[in-house]
Amino acid sequence: MHLDLTERRAAGAGLRAALEDALREAVQDGRLAPGTRLPSSRALGEDLGIARNTVVEAYGQLTAEGWLSSRQGSGTTVARRAVPVRGGRAQGGSTRTGPVRGGRAAPAPVRPTVRHDLMSGRPDLSLFPRTAWLAAARRALATAPHEALGYGGPLGRIELREALTHYLARVRGVRTDPDHLLVCNGFQQGFGLLCTALRERGARALAVEGYGLPPQHAVARAAGLSPVPLPLDSDGALVDRLDARCGAVLLTPAHQYPTGAPLSADRRAAAVRWAREQDRYVIEDDYDGEFRYDRQPLGAMQALDPERVVYAGTAAKSLAPGLRLAWLALPDALVEPVARLKALTDTMSPVLDQLTLAELITSGTYDRHVRRCRLHYRRRRDRLVAALAEHAPQVEVTGIAAGLHAVLQLPPGSTPEAELLARAEAAGLALGSLGWHRVDPTVAEDAAPALVIGYGTPPEHAFPAALAALCEVLRTA
Repeated sequence: MHLDLTERRAAGAGLRAALEDALREAVQDGRLAPGTRLPSSRALGEDLGIARNTVVEAYGQLTAEGWLSSRQGSGTTVARRAVPVRGGRAQGGSTRTGPVRGGRAAPAPVRPTVRHDLMSGRPDLSLFPRTAWLAAARRALATAPHEALGYGGPLGRIELREALTHYLARVRGVRTDPDHLLVCNGFQQGFGLLCTALRERGARALAVEGYGLPPQHAVARAAGLSPVPLPLDSDGALVDRLDARCGAVLLTPAHQYPTGAPLSADRRAAAVRWAREQDRYVIEDDYDGEFRYDRQPLGAMQALDPERVVYAGTAAKSLAPGLRLAWLALPDALVEPVARLKALTDTMSPVLDQLTLAELITSGTYDRHVRRCRLHYRRRRDRLVAALAEHAPQVEVTGIAAGLHAVLQLPPGSTPEAELLARAEAAGLALGSLGWHRVDPTVAEDAAPALVIGYGTPPEHAFPAALAALCEVLRTA
């Protein structure tokens, strides 16, 4: 659950009072809809890094005030009362189910001879909850109406859009409703639809972060948009370099890919201000926002202005990229053009997987799965950091407060990136370089080599050997 206590603590509020205020506000503005089941006191305490008793006391106070409801054996839920929603968007059922008129790719294919896969962009596929998925699929199919199996609208099944509306509000702070959510076949498709819609509106260029995913830049070019790189520093993209040439800017504000830097609050506000003043859009790629470890969770940038920020989420990291399930929370002006383009592309996304994911979310199974994955990946990260500290102490590990990958910065004068990659390939080790992610290949090489390591990729049994191979490659780099 996304609750930001930082500002309230800075203003002098006690921890319990800050938590009560944050929960009360989330109920008032509709991010926590009536009937929403809240995490257990132990789980929320672990999420926020506070004592369980503090959560118990806050829940008790808000129950006494009538904001929450608690029954023995049923947990704590938001009281069923009418709640006004800020911004004019109702959190609730949708009536738009018919046609509307009018992952993110892996960096490179792994060669068959690879024994150890540390490429970024993929999760540990052995964690996929096969049993839970099958059970959810059975329940979803048993209860689905007959019409669900026919041709549907391009926005996607209402069951999933309603489930995502409440989930994203609760976990990422996204402000949307089912009529503004579009389900697509992976981030790549959704991004392509957005680029084409922007091109139809007259855009000719797209601002992007100076380091990113070349396949995404290729999608933008294919839609007729020229990528314009923005420099990066420890606070993310330098959004003060944005200008009117660009019809939108693509950002990864929660965890910049691949450097790992979060976009600072000032720059988030500046990017939204630019979009308002120039009649432009921000595309927020929240590719791994659910996986954060050493810091308070960063809410979605979209909440700053749902009419100027397109939120893009995906199940590729939390479940599996092979599901091809992603979603866009669209501003009102973009719903019709993007849905129309989706209908022209493939009419609709596969229904059964949408119904299954909706069942996983509404049953609470998805939350439990994400918690297990978060713990798993945090342990992986800690093992990577410890192994490098012992066997390659000259390497600086950065970008590890969140996500499933790390950047390994080598000292100036170390072995060049190309040679390191060749050495890794000879050892049967697949990994990526920071230089591959550079938007403008004509820019001079960085002063020091850097590697991008996907520590979440190997299955658990293969991780120790992959880590040992990496340390051996770096030992004399």
